[in-house]
Amino acid sequence: MSNLFEEGQKKKKTRSMFSWLGGDSSKKKNKEVLETVSEGLRKIYKQKLLPLEEFHKFHDFHSPALDDPDFDAKPMILLVGQYSTGKTTFIRYLLESDFPGIRIGPEPTTDRFIAVMHGDEEGSIPGNALVVDAKKQFRALSGFGNAFLNRFQCSTLPNQVLESVTIVDTPGILSGEKQRIDRGYDFTGVLEWFAERVDRIILLFDAHKLDISDEFKRCIEALAGNEDKIRIVLNKSDMVDHQQLMRVYGALMWSLGKVFKTPEVSRVYLGSFWDHPLHYDLNRRLFQDEQHDLFQDLQALPRNAALRKLNDLIKRARLAKVHAYIIAELRKQMPSMIGKDKKKKDLIQNLDKIYEQLQREHNISPGDFPDVNKMREKLQTQDFSKFNPLKPKLLEVVDGMLATDIARLMAQIPKEEAAAPAGSNGSADPTVRGGAFSQTTEAETPFGFGRYDARWGEGFDKGADEAEWVVSRERTTADSTFESLGPVNGYLSGRAAKEHMVKSKLPNSVLGKVWKLADIDKDGQLDADEFALANYLINLKLEGHEIPSELPKHLIPPSKRGEQDPVYPSLNDNDE
Repeated sequence: MSNLFEEGQKKKKTRSMFSWLGGDSSKKKNKEVLETVSEGLRKIYKQKLLPLEEFHKFHDFHSPALDDPDFDAKPMILLVGQYSTGKTTFIRYLLESDFPGIRIGPEPTTDRFIAVMHGDEEGSIPGNALVVDAKKQFRALSGFGNAFLNRFQCSTLPNQVLESVTIVDTPGILSGEKQRIDRGYDFTGVLEWFAERVDRIILLFDAHKLDISDEFKRCIEALAGNEDKIRIVLNKSDMVDHQQLMRVYGALMWSLGKVFKTPEVSRVYLGSFWDHPLHYDLNRRLFQDEQHDLFQDLQALPRNAALRKLNDLIKRARLAKVHAYIIAELRKQMPSMIGKDKKKKDLIQNLDKIYEQLQREHNISPGDFPDVNKMREKLQTQDFSKFNPLKPKLLEVVDGMLATDIARLMAQIPKEEAAAPAGSNGSADPTVRGGAFSQTTEAETPFGFGRYDARWGEGFDKGADEAEWVVSRERTTADSTFESLGPVNGYLSGRAAKEHMVKSKLPNSVLGKVWKLADIDKDGQLDADEFALANYLINLKLEGHEIPSELPKHLIPPSKRGEQDPVYPSLNDNDE
């Protein structure tokens, strides 16, 4: 008896934060130990959303059922673009290595979908073998048939970047109706399947190929509903000069405006993502800044993976609810005996009116409804009399999931991140490392983003290895300005210095930092050397360099070296 009691106590102690996910959240029955947010998402999907999907044939109209690997998979990046826009080269640039099956050339070379994943050894897994692997997230792709599976493979290789993400390369999109027919499979359907499951979609454009073909337009439209995942890259931007680049950028934005039916302007990253010399070097700094922004976005994918999966599950649940209302309404309006075929045609034809009716009756947003034309196409092959009527209990369970379970899981995400073990870089913050993301470039060479080290003589470290005070080279103008401001006994008051410093139009937070660094003796006023130093720091910031948090020794005026730093006054709008 005592052993049974002790075992029961141990089970109580091991009960986790996710025990509320067992069964109906309002009753909290059948409590079970869950370890991660991903496991929680898997459980609520299978117990609460999947029954509604199966009851109303959701999988015949929209996305296949989610498998266990869909919840556990690493973040995925999908590359989409017309042929010869640099998709495969972009992957090689990120990995800094080739992968099995890589083919690069000016002609359409990539003729298949390639999932580039991490593996202990280099290898290639054909599509038919890949979709029967229960550990991979691609099993549902078997529904697209052998024509697709013969054009699908997984390339594995040991690469640090792939330890955090999976990258999917796609065939180059061509123009013309013939290309769509000759593929032999539903190309846009495959893209749509991937779009629902990936974490980031990168649309690549070539600076010399801005036209959007009919097939490319269909592909972009297939990504509808996933606009938050899309990032647009104007690749090979170094092939045009700065004036042409401005025109190319404007033309691209005009073309995108006709395809993306949103009032917001899409963010376009400019760059040249390969290891060849830049053709036009004028925009080097711009390309560096743009690459840094894009890489920051991609590096954050592992950290935001759980939130993305949760967000996608919410979208899926909302669509499943609307689908249930549509199917039940079609079933309700079907006659029991005579005239079924005629009524089916009428219902399909007037599907848009049924949408409007359901919006009014159930207070549903128009944006939650599936595309009416796609829905009409799917309904053509269905037997409406076999549709199930609405089952309120299933809808109540899904509503409870959205209202309670999802909210609790969302609250657990930051807790799970905080409890995560430190990675190889010593940080608990998971980010993509290795390849082009390597921090070696940032730390040990002069070519990293924003790196201004004493060894390279840039930014605030300029002149660090010289005997002469670097500020003295540019202080002629500062000295004349100093005299014109009317110093008293060789010092400018804080008020007089402020009136001059604000003319730089830098924000007060930056000017306050400049003042803190320049007022070395912390007496609330500036002498000629300190004023020259303040001007030097302001000019550094205006040139795009960062201001140091502490004043480097080589920037301290020779007359001030060795002085201590007591309390200093702050510069704010109320200084008089």
